[in-house]
Amino acid sequence: MTVPRHIAIIMDGNGRWARERGLPRVAGHQQGAESVRAVTEACSEMGVEFLTVYAFSTENWKRPKAETDALMVLLEHFIEQELPVLQKNNLRLRAIGRLRDLPQSCQDALDAAIKATAGNTSTTLILALSYSGRAEIIDAVRGLCEEAANGRIDPASVDEELFQRHLHTRDYPDPDLLIRTSGEMRLSNFLLWQLSYTEIFVTEKLWPDFGKEDLREAIAVFNQRERRFGAL
Repeated sequence: MTVPRHIAIIMDGNGRWARERGLPRVAGHQQGAESVRAVTEACSEMGVEFLTVYAFSTENWKRPKAETDALMVLLEHFIEQELPVLQKNNLRLRAIGRLRDLPQSCQDALDAAIKATAGNTSTTLILALSYSGRAEIIDAVRGLCEEAANGRIDPASVDEELFQRHLHTRDYPDPDLLIRTSGEMRLSNFLLWQLSYTEIFVTEKLWPDFGKEDLREAIAVFNQRERRFGAL
């Protein structure tokens, strides 16, 4: 069985999971964090090199402040709680997005965990935080425009390779497999440039119910696909 080098996940359904059980939305996010741990461990066991999870979008800032505050507390707690697990399993933590928009305490916890796990060599867990595909593309364009204005690049030299070097994901390969939970059939502004030739797997399961066996099922379906990348 071929294992995808890079898996990306849109973790959808935390709120619905909590509502179905008569619980506050934050309980769904807490349970969703458990699924992140389980899936990350499974990726490490199976030899997946990169796992990118859509943890918090730029659009999520529009939610009620009480919920976004709770999510930031949960994020900081998750990072601090998971650091020993990451170290034990030789996992590396990274992040993409407009990280400066996060509360300073979250930025500090994230920076500390990234530095602490920098030398680890198993799966790299990439948290997409305050992230959106459109914002990422705009940031890349701004960077290129600044370099052109300062005479560091010729606008005529801009091609796909140069553009990619200005994306938040410049250090990682494009995902081979995208998993979306809760049955929704949309990209939700996630990795819009990078998903051009990514295989997509959608499951009706809500993210807090998604586990190791579900990941294996998604990879099994991936292995049934024939990837042509636009060729015959």
